[in-house]
Amino acid sequence: MSDKAAPQQPEKKKEPLPPAFNFLNAGLSGMGATCVVHPMDVIKNRIQVQQEKTSIGSVINSIYRNEGILKFYSGLSAGLVRQATYTTVRLGIYNQLQDYWKQRYTGIPSFGTLSLMAGTAGATGAFVGTPAEVALVRMTADGRLPKEQRRNYKNVFHAFAKIAKDEGVTTLWRGSIATMGRAVVVNVSQLATYSQAKFLIASKGQMKEGIGLHFCASMLSGFITTFNSMPFDITKTRIQNLKSTGKPPGMITMLLSIAKNEGIGALWKGFWPTYCRIGPHTVLTFIINEQIANAYRRHAL
Repeated sequence: MSDKAAPQQPEKKKEPLPPAFNFLNAGLSGMGATCVVHPMDVIKNRIQVQQEKTSIGSVINSIYRNEGILKFYSGLSAGLVRQATYTTVRLGIYNQLQDYWKQRYTGIPSFGTLSLMAGTAGATGAFVGTPAEVALVRMTADGRLPKEQRRNYKNVFHAFAKIAKDEGVTTLWRGSIATMGRAVVVNVSQLATYSQAKFLIASKGQMKEGIGLHFCASMLSGFITTFNSMPFDITKTRIQNLKSTGKPPGMITMLLSIAKNEGIGALWKGFWPTYCRIGPHTVLTFIINEQIANAYRRHAL
């Protein structure tokens, strides 16, 4: 019997997925993850629209005591529509660009190429998803206002109609520049870092392809994403929550105003609820996305 180890079989190249399935899978992955982490979105937005200092515990206690446990899912319809638009477009385009690369080149794309793919996908998805983002911010923050000042949107589609009627259709894209800027940072941090982290962990032989590898790469990606995107996130949240029907302040103006009046640290206000939302959302989105893709390859291709 030979002592020589059997030669390793080269890893089978994954079949590219059909474009329509890439986009459908992206939307389903994001929506599935949102159903789990939406309460952290509510808490994050409540913290970010307040100028005074607060804590996760006090916000959770206030919502539970004054509004009831179901209010942790206020704005869920907007969150799901946001995923059905923003995540479908950004993750669908990103997956398509990666498949395009794999069909034409050998090896993995450089971090710069991954960043360009991710930034392009993120900015496009953010523009498409801004109306749902505006509705989401307003619906999740509504409960902290006095009853007479609340907007009382019944669902995301009622929010769209009321905003368009009372404030003009263009208000649905309020804060789109800040949202797109945030999306570029988020997607370069999240998508490109996830792909790079997954490759580096796997290449060192520490983990094989599977849920464990996806989890570790996602948690690292989520932390970097949260830190890099927070100043843009709080800026777009403040702009989108404004009631004024006049011209809203620009992204830089609002960012400088927050830093001047509340301190530089305020640009990272709500960091931990944001990470508690982005981290698990990143993990769940990528795990669901990859598992659906693998199942499709096994049973449909």
